[in-house]
Amino acid sequence: MDYKSAGVDIDAGNDTVRRIRALARSTFTTGVLSEIGSFGGLFQLETGRFREPVLVASADGVGTKLKVAFLAGRHDTVGMDLVNHCVNDVLVQGAEPLFFLDYLATGRLSPDVAEAVVGGIAAACRDNGCALLGGETAEMPGFYSDGEYDMAGFIVGVVDKTRLINGRTIGIGDVLVGVPSSGLHTNGYSLARQIVFERLGLTVDSHVPELGKTVGEALMEPHKSYLPYIRPLLDGGRIKGMAHITGGGITDNLPRVLPHGTAAVVDASAWEIPPIFRWLQRSGQVPIDDMMRTFNMGIGLIIVTGRDKAESLLDELAARGGRDARVIGDVVAGEPPSVTYVNLS
Repeated sequence: MDYKSAGVDIDAGNDTVRRIRALARSTFTTGVLSEIGSFGGLFQLETGRFREPVLVASADGVGTKLKVAFLAGRHDTVGMDLVNHCVNDVLVQGAEPLFFLDYLATGRLSPDVAEAVVGGIAAACRDNGCALLGGETAEMPGFYSDGEYDMAGFIVGVVDKTRLINGRTIGIGDVLVGVPSSGLHTNGYSLARQIVFERLGLTVDSHVPELGKTVGEALMEPHKSYLPYIRPLLDGGRIKGMAHITGGGITDNLPRVLPHGTAAVVDASAWEIPPIFRWLQRSGQVPIDDMMRTFNMGIGLIIVTGRDKAESLLDELAARGGRDARVIGDVVAGEPPSVTYVNLS
């Protein structure tokens, strides 16, 4: 016996590294000091840009959205999902991304699939000005089914300590500005898949007139990066807090940035809930409270700002493509921090 007969193809692994080396190199910024293939990635922080640089790190995955990718045979966008999710997670604390690392694990390594996945990662890293510094590709026969894989991303960003956004200055009377999502993003897919594929018996190629697209197209819509919208707004102290609306929806994510003594009232009629969420709710007969706690419901990011700053913030968002951003609620007195919905139906 040899390693290949046991299910691990070292030659395929080397071929994969060769393919992705150029992809990764296309994302390199001036801080990168190492090449793909090193045992550790090297990055030199430009300390002269910051008085007191604070590193902000995060890790996340794509969840069972990958199951939809397997069914659709589409692997070029899940890498974008991974990067943009991680970028948003550090952005809400005021940080801009520096570098990213990925972990890709599969049962039997396909260099073509790995190249497509990492190609999506590299494209999103370039779009966000973030270096793909390195990663790991693991072939694990018997652990994952053939044709399936899992992935995780790790990001490091930087922010000057004086510009950290931590929600501590949020107070009663502040307003909540909601910025639209591009779809489900990367959360709620276990419920969505059960509704679509098990309850309705549809396939990824089934066309849904209400959505104007196929199931696969609707469910594979990439996770939006909010960095292009938010980066120009980070100066001036207008943003008191931000919440990335991921697993747990607005219900569980917004309280994470609210200080003790405050709560939020969200007006669910302030924005138009996208058809994909209405369709899933009706098709699965899902209670509205569960919908609000499972999906982002069309709001991917919430900014907390002073009432007197909201209009100028909305104007600047609109100027950068965020025309559908709007005030969706208020900060009120409350303990512990929580979310109450009005006009929810």
